[in-house]
Amino acid sequence: MEFQVRAFLGAFLILSMVENYWGFTNVYPKMKGYPLGIEEDVGNPLFLTPYIESGKIEEAKKAASVIHTEMKDVRSYSGYLTVDKKLNSNMFFWFFPARVDQKSAPVVLWLQGGPGATSLYGLFTENGPFMVTKKLTLAMRKYTWSINHNLLYIDNPVGTGYSFTEHSEGYARNETDVGENLHRALVQFFQLFHELQPNDFFVTGESYAGKYVPALAYTIHTKKDTSPVKINLKGLAIGNGLTDPIHQLNYGDYLYQLGLIDFNGLEQFHVYQKRGIDFISQSKYDEAFQVFNQLINGDLDTTPSLFQNLTGFNFYFNYLKTQDSNESQWVAEWIQKADVRKSIHVGNCSFNFEATIVEDHLKTDITRSEADKVAILAQHYRTLIYNGQLDIIVAYPLTENYLMNLQWPGAEAYKKAARTKWIVDGEIAGYAKTAGNLIEVLVRNAGHMVPGDQPKWALDLITRFTSGKPI
Repeated sequence: MEFQVRAFLGAFLILSMVENYWGFTNVYPKMKGYPLGIEEDVGNPLFLTPYIESGKIEEAKKAASVIHTEMKDVRSYSGYLTVDKKLNSNMFFWFFPARVDQKSAPVVLWLQGGPGATSLYGLFTENGPFMVTKKLTLAMRKYTWSINHNLLYIDNPVGTGYSFTEHSEGYARNETDVGENLHRALVQFFQLFHELQPNDFFVTGESYAGKYVPALAYTIHTKKDTSPVKINLKGLAIGNGLTDPIHQLNYGDYLYQLGLIDFNGLEQFHVYQKRGIDFISQSKYDEAFQVFNQLINGDLDTTPSLFQNLTGFNFYFNYLKTQDSNESQWVAEWIQKADVRKSIHVGNCSFNFEATIVEDHLKTDITRSEADKVAILAQHYRTLIYNGQLDIIVAYPLTENYLMNLQWPGAEAYKKAARTKWIVDGEIAGYAKTAGNLIEVLVRNAGHMVPGDQPKWALDLITRFTSGKPI
């Protein structure tokens, strides 16, 4: 399943990929590595924590400023925030101040899925200010979220993308670890950009970030009275997110309705699904994953999954497409260039597409649920759960099923909520249901990566959400 969307870049990605790894199928494209030349000037990694701790804030900002000829007048800042000194665990961030009204614009954190997918995938292919062209040059994205949001990307968990640790103990084993490390990074971010501390803050992401987002938001919520920096959390938004596997794995009925499997195939899916759900119910999470590897994933051995055998599909995130575009390869090559490394202050640090190591440490997390955290958070903060209509790996009916089973005070109101049309410039962009703080949205004609497939509508959606306007 996509849920283990591994970091999609990595200096030695192809060389480090192996057939038998733990995790869901990588819906983010497998990228080539682009080793550096021996004499290329990549600069040095910028570790900002010592500046922050010594109060050298302006000096830190100046050092973190990103200057690159192709980025023109777009301001941004990047570098490393140390989240564990003992283990030398460091998280890479890239921050883009809002183009409009930066002083009061919401701060939006974007997290990619995986486990192990770099958030730079979202930056360059979904909602950031830039795209990479076929000629390996930058072009401006018209519908970037940074127009009216202070937009922050963090490579998460440690070991993903440019984030790294020097010890195996530094890798996250569960969502508590994920939430704690991200919280430590955010505290430093808001110390560095202290002028943004009063601004509304939103945690957003897609896919396996359906676990990361509530994990971080819950950590912020529980530490609101003890955190060294007050983080003004206002809401969370999850796109096509894996959050509650036991209620999100009924692929058979969905694929049957699409016509991708027949009745005989449906019966085979039901057998696997029941077995996997039984394992989850018994807290046998490794066994549950192995069942679903056989069902839809197919990554643990060379034998194709049942899904692959019955459909011939290897592409899980838009049932209208059979393969990805080349855009991701262009991004992979551009982001690993020496001049780019120097500009974003990562030096010669590896672009860890050994995200297999991130997955391996989170293998017992894959089929666990974070629904309990969503249930608590939805009582206190605006909570947006949106889904692309055309996704397979986290299909809309699967997400709706988990929401229908969510145990929270607004459960009955959600079940009875009327569905309304969401209109953007006269077009039906999708449909929405609201119950208390919870908003559920179907985005029409979009697959797994909604901002990439429908950028205009995605910008409208996030803007309405962060501004508190109805959808």
